Amino acid sequence: MKLGRLNHIGVATPSIEDSIAHYREVMGATKIHTPFDLEAQGVKVCFVDTPAHSTGSGSSDSGGTQIELIEPLGPDSPLTNFLEKNPLGGQHHVCFEVPDIEDARKEFEELGKRILGPTRIGAHGTPIFFVHPKDMQGMLTEIMETPKEGTHWSN
Repeated sequence: MKLGRLNHIGVATPSIEDSIAHYREVMGATKIHTPFDLEAQGVKVCFVDTPAHSTGSGSSDSGGTQIELIEPLGPDSPLTNFLEKNPLGGQHHVCFEVPDIEDARKEFEELGKRILGPTRIGAHGTPIFFVHPKDMQGMLTEIMETPKEGTHWSN
């Protein structure tokens, strides 16, 4: 398995609205996408763009890693237990890109890594799966197929 691009860091939050205000007012975020419900996964999602790099003149490039704010849609959300243990929210997962999701899944399985659930469509509109934190040095890890031209979610 070759390490792909870090696509995003998932941050669980009890309130996307409050988190948006934090990233805008405290962290200076200027590109915050419109929140949307991902009902199949029981969460509301909002992406915050970070710049790829700063030019030193106050401007920056786009294309950096995103922050994925995730809020439970209800009590049956997979985030409910996380937020019960971490009421303020916090880092939930990291997400790396791979060129082919089925090849990546096969490689992780051959390495004996536990995959949580089936491959499914994630918030970017591309196939994803999660690898158990106990098999990834304590981090819940999302593996995402690199978005193809025209399929990447943006808003």
